[in-house]
Amino acid sequence: MISGIRRIGKTSVLNVALSEVNAVTLIIDCRTLRPNYSRAELYSLFSEALSSRLDRVVDLLRGLRGASIMGSGVELRWRGRDSVSLADLLDRLNSRRAVIALDEAQRLRRPLSTEARDAIAHAYDYDRNVSLVLTGSEAGLLYDFIGLKDESSPLYGRYFREVRLERFSRGQSVEFLRRGFDELGVEVSDDVIEGIAEYFDGIPGWLTFAGLRVAEGRGLEDVREEAVKVAEGELLDLLRSRAFTPEVTYRRYRALLSCIARGSDSWGKVMSCLGQELGSTLSSSVLDNMLRTLERLSIVKDYRFLDNVYREAALRLR
Repeated sequence: MISGIRRIGKTSVLNVALSEVNAVTLIIDCRTLRPNYSRAELYSLFSEALSSRLDRVVDLLRGLRGASIMGSGVELRWRGRDSVSLADLLDRLNSRRAVIALDEAQRLRRPLSTEARDAIAHAYDYDRNVSLVLTGSEAGLLYDFIGLKDESSPLYGRYFREVRLERFSRGQSVEFLRRGFDELGVEVSDDVIEGIAEYFDGIPGWLTFAGLRVAEGRGLEDVREEAVKVAEGELLDLLRSRAFTPEVTYRRYRALLSCIARGSDSWGKVMSCLGQELGSTLSSSVLDNMLRTLERLSIVKDYRFLDNVYREAALRLR
């Protein structure tokens, strides 16, 4: 399992690692799944991944019931008598050394969590040539998907190795930026490099975002503003997702994020701030649940934002 906050570099680390493995490798990009995804969408993801590596898997798929090869693409039939299950597919891939990566695997939580977990558990037990890598930027939801504390989960108690990616140090950030500008043949002052490193706080994705735009001639303030707008849009998507559908719930989370962004760093301060923001008092159980949800989404921890850009974005939510 590869975990870490958004833009910390999980997918980049995954891609580099897979490029160095002597095996059939598939990346299932779960980021494209809708909150209430269907089986058709789930199987389409696997079809797309297989199609992208058709030269490596075509011989493995021949004769597999429910799998059709049409030109340069693969179609997996997920219903009817001539259908294939995910477990069947992993069994067939087991004929050769294979590494299957599920990128942002927490998106599999609903509504077909059981089907995906059962397939992973089956491969764990029976497919010795198949290794599975799960990445996730919402660590709490990824643990929920695995069933880390759920005795009814088929993955409960199974051994896994977690690689948690951390942000760069200040020195590493500066060196990363300098090397990037050197590769692009662009001269950037030390003040600008230090400004990027300070504001984006060691998160490689943001450092890359800012560095490329500065290399294009953009000013640092302009780049910061664009980053905050991007983060604001991502926060709004999260707040309006399946976990926050009722308008009253959206208002509460928006107010909570704003309170924490403005410096409410204790239970009492948050409760007082929410009372002023909402005009009413929340129960302790409701607030506790909201804080736990934000932690599971890897947005805040111990009343602090894990990403400075998200903190700035939270101040602008309306």
